[in-house]
Parts: sequence; C-alpha cells; structure tokens
Amino acid sequence: MRKIALNAIRQPATLSIDSNLMREAKGLNVNVSRAAEAGIAEAVAAEKARLWKLENRTTMDTWNDYIDKNGIPLEQYRQF
Repeated sequence: MRKIALNAIRQPATLSIDSNLMREAKGLNVNVSRAAEAGIAEAVAAEKARLWKLENRTTMDTWNDYIDKNGIPLEQYRQF
C-alpha cells in the first residue's frame, strides 16, 4: 500500500459522503480527510495495477504459452 506523505501539498476538495457514515466517523474521531485520502490512494493503486495487467496481457500470455510448451527455463537447477 502506498504511504501517504504527511507533508505533501494538499488540495481542497468537495466530496459528497453518506451523512450517517460521516456522523459515525466524527463520533469515532476518524480523520475524514486522511481516511478519504487513503481510500483514494488505494483506488488509484488498484486501477494502476488493473491497467498494467491489461497493457501487459499479451506478454504474460506469450510467456505462459512458452512455459506450457517448453517448461520453466533452468528448472533443473531449482531447489524447491
């Protein structure tokens, strides 16, 4: 998970959040800004991973086909 820099330059944002959730978060002393930032960071990381897999799918499929046909390179030297 991406570490959020505490000294990063922050940009104000307007968000619409479920009022019950907001009330509960405030009641639990949750830093809503930091929690939102963490959630957005997680969503960004997940989307980057998804896009990487799409962009590299052909290469991964080609490599998997090679392994299926030829086996793992240097397999005779594996110790597990």
